[in-house]
Amino acid sequence: MILDASQPGSVKTAAEALARGDLLGMPTETVYGLAADADNDAAVAQIFAAKGRPTNHPLIVHVADADTIRRYAKEVPLFAQQLIDAFWPGPLTVILPRLPDAAKASTGGQDSVGLRCPSHPVAHALLLACQKLESPVWGVAAPSANKFGRVSPTTAQHVASEFGDALLVLDGGACEVGIESTIVDCTRGVPVLLRPGAITRDDIERACGIRPLSKEEMPEHTPRASGTLLAHYAPSANVRLMNAKQIQTALEIMGKDAANIAIYSRARMLTPAKSVVLRRMPDDAHEASRELFAALRDFDAAKVKLIWVESPPESEDWEGVRDRLQRAAAA
Repeated sequence: MILDASQPGSVKTAAEALARGDLLGMPTETVYGLAADADNDAAVAQIFAAKGRPTNHPLIVHVADADTIRRYAKEVPLFAQQLIDAFWPGPLTVILPRLPDAAKASTGGQDSVGLRCPSHPVAHALLLACQKLESPVWGVAAPSANKFGRVSPTTAQHVASEFGDALLVLDGGACEVGIESTIVDCTRGVPVLLRPGAITRDDIERACGIRPLSKEEMPEHTPRASGTLLAHYAPSANVRLMNAKQIQTALEIMGKDAANIAIYSRARMLTPAKSVVLRRMPDDAHEASRELFAALRDFDAAKVKLIWVESPPESEDWEGVRDRLQRAAAA
């Protein structure tokens, strides 16, 4: 059931559902999350079951403010605090050493915890409402509200189509960022970028004065983190990344026989086959990230079998989009 967040009492109803141990579809500025009380192991187990997600694959814990960090993390390095000060609330997840008894099920058995303070006004209102309950919920585990490995949802309708009417979904409108948060590991003395997102490497360096390493540069003892598997974010159709010339050449070779194909490109493509679905990718990286998952879902709805995507630029601002498309193609 979809619950309009703008209606009186909706946010409180959603908070009470979390306190009961129920699952909830919740909006954030990045994607919609499948939420549960992060400290309720039985509720968190429902997330893994509903998504079909391995229980050792950790979840991000969403909190209302930086003060709540002390309930989950046993220490916050200076550079991590600088990142928190610069980007919270916002699309940044920091991985910190976990307190022994905090969010055990949510962290996949690791001694670290991923924490994020979302900037979406409905998400923030929900987290504050959770803290004010008679039995407060301090942290909300919320991976993307989709089946494991599939395309993330950016509207309440996407979530409802994935899990049906039995799931309560708090509708906060379409997501502004459109791809998942940047994840920075802060457990090894220097920032290590585990998943790119809207907050870039340059942004991180400006905030804390340290250029983040890639996980390939520091592979030892890398924590498991959400959305970092080789194959992820995949639609039902097969995704292939090509440059614009390769796409146009393939269309010319297939001619009018081209069928069950969608093209997502910045370059204008010409095709004699009317059945080919053409959609232009925005030239701006932020606009492209905002619509990426919705575009992939639209292609699936059109029943195409192949999605040919023009490879994004190699510039840093496109890193998050490239990451999602490369993982979708690997699936």
